Amino acid sequence: MPHTHAATFPPMELTYLDHSATTPVRPDVLEAMLPYFSSSWGNPSSSHRFGRAARAGLELAKRETAGALGVEPNQVIFTSGGTEADNLALIGAALAARAHGRPMHVVTTAIEHKAALASCHAVVALGGKETILGVDADGIVRFDELDAVLKERPALVSVMWVNNEVGVVQPMVEIGARCRAAGVPLHSDAVQAFGKLPIDMNAAGCTLLSISGHKIGAPKGIGALIVRDRKIVEAIIHGGGQQYGIRPGTENVAGAVALGRAALIARRELDDHVIRLTALRNELVARLTAAVTDIVVHAQNVPHAPHIVSVSIPGAESEALLMHFDLAGIACSGGSACNTGAVEPSHVLVAMGVERSLALGTIRFSLGHETTAADLNRLTEAFPGIVERVRQLSVALGRA
Repeated sequence: MPHTHAATFPPMELTYLDHSATTPVRPDVLEAMLPYFSSSWGNPSSSHRFGRAARAGLELAKRETAGALGVEPNQVIFTSGGTEADNLALIGAALAARAHGRPMHVVTTAIEHKAALASCHAVVALGGKETILGVDADGIVRFDELDAVLKERPALVSVMWVNNEVGVVQPMVEIGARCRAAGVPLHSDAVQAFGKLPIDMNAAGCTLLSISGHKIGAPKGIGALIVRDRKIVEAIIHGGGQQYGIRPGTENVAGAVALGRAALIARRELDDHVIRLTALRNELVARLTAAVTDIVVHAQNVPHAPHIVSVSIPGAESEALLMHFDLAGIACSGGSACNTGAVEPSHVLVAMGVERSLALGTIRFSLGHETTAADLNRLTEAFPGIVERVRQLSVALGRA
């Protein structure tokens, strides 16, 4: 029987520009967590030597995470990620308010991550109240609406530090000052800010802060809620007394160790990382706008995170664009990773007043530690041709 040989092709050069969705685990982080799968595998609540070894790792993780954020180790509550941290903050604050005889009223913005918005809806289902603040065309929270709702003394205001889809940075110090003056606690989802921007919880007046490990080089499945006042949060899951009873359950020690080490590295490298990402982002925006002159760059006129570029391309749909980018070996997103496959435009862009047809043609490129100038070269070389092909396809299908 004659031999048959499968066709071979040269390996494709791959370009990953979706770091806001997730990041690869950093080698130092992997090395730090591995012992907690082998020699230090005990339950950190156990009093014997196996438990003590695990407890030591957990305490180190608290110190490293706290040190990166300028808080106390006993203020770090490990969670399964940013989504759980947001749920614990918003629902937990509503439950604590009810326990103290106050209204279960939570406030957030129209461009929050779905984790925060869904948590607010859950508070309503529990008999509470939600207020969703509007934003302007650049995605900045409307202060007139914030000031009005603060007069009602809600249980919590939650404002995302950096929006995950368009990268707008909220004026957290000003928001915090208004909340503090009204005596209302402030929470921020800082999942996209941590490791990309300096975070000063004191200056911002934040009582609660959510972070996630897999956005900064730790694995998926670990995050934390920083709780600076335990009186304003009640547990939303119930069990033993771990983590002061705020988030009971046997801790994910390996994950916590990974988060702590990733946080330590992120803080150590922050200044250089911000400078490098900012230069790459500015170069990318300049190249994209030169390649496709009618492209729309979102949140371009306000303070912006250094790692996110969100653009809309008239006459092209994001799903078709994503397919063509993937075929070219370029990984990017159509907006939030949690919205992939959605036929409706992003709720963030809708809240910012972006026209529906334009919103449906939105692509997000997000940069990280691994992003190089060569990555930008491969993207910008492929970009005009992909846009042209997708536009022609839209015309042929009668969608333009």
